[in-house]
Amino acid sequence: MKTHMNLTINGAAREVDVEHRRLLVHTLRDTFHLTGAHIGCDTSQCGACTVLLDGKTVRSCTVLTVQAEGCEVRTMEGMDDDPVVRVLKKWFNELHGLQCGYCTPAMILAARALLLKNSDPSEHDVRASLHGNLCRCTGYQNIVDAVLASAKTLQQASLESVEEHAHD
Repeated sequence: MKTHMNLTINGAAREVDVEHRRLLVHTLRDTFHLTGAHIGCDTSQCGACTVLLDGKTVRSCTVLTVQAEGCEVRTMEGMDDDPVVRVLKKWFNELHGLQCGYCTPAMILAARALLLKNSDPSEHDVRASLHGNLCRCTGYQNIVDAVLASAKTLQQASLESVEEHAHD
């Protein structure tokens, strides 16, 4: 049995007919060809399938597509205009916070969520926020360093913006 649904994915209205039991990760990847959400474990243990659902990080392997109706779904592919994601991508690249790249979209989305809540995280804060997102390549230190560098860059950009507006 299929249900006709209207979804909003990366800001665009999309229509789809899905079975009630179809997971969001499969709809994103197989129907809409949005492959930034990776299938790693199908049990919500690895975090590779992380997406934003109404602005909150969720494991798309544990969300049924029908549960996303009426919600805004954002995948890594829809984050190019996000200034926090742009800074994170820069530092992940410069500080070698990625190797194979399999975990990178989920790590960046988790780091974004942290930086939106805490603009000056400690190393412990970063590690706690990334807990549950597995990486088999980097050993995590470069990822942590990239998030901390991103926080400093965003703090500096915010300070410069405040100073610019003070002269207006």
